[in-house]
Amino acid sequence: MSESTVDDAEELTTGRTSYLIGGRRVRVSDLVEAGLLPAGTQLTFLRRRSGQEYTAFVTVDGKIELPNGRRFPTPSKAAAAATGRGPFDGWTAWQLPDGTLLDALRQEFLDAAAEPLSGEDSPENGSAARHAWLKEARKKADTSTPITLTVRNLLAWWGSSRRGYLVTEQVAAELANHGLSTVPDFAAVGLDDRVTLTGPPVDTEDSQDAVAEDEPRSERLVVGTPGEPEAAPPERTPLTAAPPPSASVDEKSGDEDEPIQGQTVGNLRSALGGVTSVKSSASFEEAFTKMRLNGFSQLPVLNGTRNLQGAVTWESMALARYTDTEAPFARAIVKAHAVSYADHLIDVLPHLERFGFVLVKNQTNEIAGIVTIADVAAEYGATARPFLLIGDLDRQLRRVISEGLDLADVIALCDSDGRRKLASFNQLSFGDYQRVLSNQEQWDKLGWPLDRKSFTDCLNELREVRNELMHFNDKDKAGEAAIPMLRNMIDLLREHAG
Repeated sequence: MSESTVDDAEELTTGRTSYLIGGRRVRVSDLVEAGLLPAGTQLTFLRRRSGQEYTAFVTVDGKIELPNGRRFPTPSKAAAAATGRGPFDGWTAWQLPDGTLLDALRQEFLDAAAEPLSGEDSPENGSAARHAWLKEARKKADTSTPITLTVRNLLAWWGSSRRGYLVTEQVAAELANHGLSTVPDFAAVGLDDRVTLTGPPVDTEDSQDAVAEDEPRSERLVVGTPGEPEAAPPERTPLTAAPPPSASVDEKSGDEDEPIQGQTVGNLRSALGGVTSVKSSASFEEAFTKMRLNGFSQLPVLNGTRNLQGAVTWESMALARYTDTEAPFARAIVKAHAVSYADHLIDVLPHLERFGFVLVKNQTNEIAGIVTIADVAAEYGATARPFLLIGDLDRQLRRVISEGLDLADVIALCDSDGRRKLASFNQLSFGDYQRVLSNQEQWDKLGWPLDRKSFTDCLNELREVRNELMHFNDKDKAGEAAIPMLRNMIDLLREHAG
């Protein structure tokens, strides 16, 4: 690796400029700049069931402007603001005067970008193959024959075996460009869990922002013994209710449907691994037997996959029988809490602290798994080990450089223009360590009987692991897999640095 490629901000590249447009979502401004969507074009959003029609115009800078003067960078935000409801897939909502959907223009833009790649015999051709595969996936989704595959196989289309921050962003962006998403969210479940590539959501109109009528109320609450008063559900507010006219005329927002970042409940192995349960009509003997055979400390009580009644524990059953030897099984049912697989793990910790476990709902609101305090402790323990080793590696590298090299030479390499105002070894970053040790002159000063290229190549691999960990993007345990490499590097530094 050359010295110019060791910067901490190194970007992921896959194919030509990381796919077609930098691995990001297509914007309305892209269509304007490409001449596919002239400024001033009137757009219409017709909700067929109610007959309501909304209009907007395309601005010179690629925004969508509503009649009240409010401008939006994304079609979905504009559609939600126009109706005061949502969410909507704006790309399939807004159409041109001739009936052409914005989504069709987006596909035309992507096809034009992919065409130059289709005949190339190079690694970049992977982008063209992926483009063709995504187009086929969209066709299948539109004809109700969607593609289902594991997260691992999905990532393989992007040449990746795990979900770092950059590749997750790229996968989500390219899926969105083709009007696709995964159910469940590929970023919120395990690598070997299966996901389905689905198309744009259908505007059901009457069900917007409403809880499905057949969803049991207990599914949305902490529940306990039947008949026990339940807490009132939180007040629901429209996700995209139109703000007052006095709001800024140029609404700022990021890309639509950004992938989940950070550790989610679904990333835990047990979260969607199935659940053993009993019905509220069960007997103490049935619950006892199932808990003993499986080594459980608690057992969910379900009257159907979506109808959570609570749970029983060793303590609750003992207490019920202690207070009344003839107590019915229902007396042993205690409160349980259900969370979504897509919830952030950090947000679930208070519920785990209170209950000792949580039930996990999948994308269809079925109880699909259970997470205990032990599961979370194991997860955080696995995450902590590479963090500690990365810290030790950082200290060892700084010690090697500070004790073996001259500060002035190091500053000349890492801050030649003086912008960073480096004045001590303690200010060096991991990228600086690489930059210094990649320099042949500085390497020779250390006098190590080691191969510089092999050493710095390994250091670069560890830098990538470090960056994923520091951004809490190491969903797939690359850090854990790198533990032997980290330990070997630390041992080597200690051995040769004295």
